[in-house]
Amino acid sequence: MMAAALVMTEEHQPNPHVTVLRDEVVAAMSALGGGLIVDVTAGYGGHSEALLEALPGISLVAFDRDPKAVAASRKRLARFGDRAQVVHSAFSQLRSWLRENGISQVDGLVADLGVSSPQLDQAERGLSFRADGPLDMRMDPTRGETALELIERLDQGELADLIFQLGDERRSRRIAACIKQDADAGKLQGTLDLRRAIVRAVGPARLNNIDPATRTFQALRIAVNSELDELATLMGGLHELVRASGVVALISFHSLEDRLVKRGLAEKALWRRSGSKPVLPSEPERLANPRSRSAKLRVATRTALMQVPARLPEGVDPWEHRRT
Repeated sequence: MMAAALVMTEEHQPNPHVTVLRDEVVAAMSALGGGLIVDVTAGYGGHSEALLEALPGISLVAFDRDPKAVAASRKRLARFGDRAQVVHSAFSQLRSWLRENGISQVDGLVADLGVSSPQLDQAERGLSFRADGPLDMRMDPTRGETALELIERLDQGELADLIFQLGDERRSRRIAACIKQDADAGKLQGTLDLRRAIVRAVGPARLNNIDPATRTFQALRIAVNSELDELATLMGGLHELVRASGVVALISFHSLEDRLVKRGLAEKALWRRSGSKPVLPSEPERLANPRSRSAKLRVATRTALMQVPARLPEGVDPWEHRRT
């Protein structure tokens, strides 16, 4: 049985978005002094802005697959000129982008894996059940399968397994049965329809102060956006992306993410972790920003086992080029 995924009650999401563990991320990266930092989850630019302000010797490239987040980050970081660049891309494409730009390794990497409050507040994204919206849930609404298309494609057993595995929802079979029943009857049009189907399956009572629909919505969002696959791809090649003595700072919000992060940094020959336990938000931050209460920050420094030059001559494949 998997550990219970930590999920956030949607009505406690603050608005506007507040950057989580901002000072702790800056402190983790301050040892670098200079170089290139990649923020693989630009969001609305909070961590990127803080790093550019605190570390005048760095340049930064931020990635996000949400077009609205990209536009907001570009506006927020414009004052830093050519020190900052924002790229519309999933972070699984980071390695390809770096190769295309002649960069083999970076000095630091930051990830905030949580869903931003503006994304939840935009009803048209279908990420929240606080207001009615289409069953979309895509971080990048320009491509990929929507949540409704996913529900329609899966059979009842597959949907139940998905809700159980990605939402740790033990009532997944009842929930999947009601969802598929409504979908087949053409009654599943929006997010409130989906919540009604879930409540019909399990009742309206909250468990541990969590709305009965929260875990199912989380599972569908993770599946639609291939979030765990994206993270697994990043973690699998992280030791090649970050130079020797480079630093990574990774914030997760539920146990599925944190497990992948922890395992990815477990190899002592590749990583020197900053403590055996993650950094948690302080009590003042948790009180000021309830969204932060599930956040876990893991920081690690790349060992000197393998190092390649930061930039290579034109025509040389950095991923085939190695030196110790």
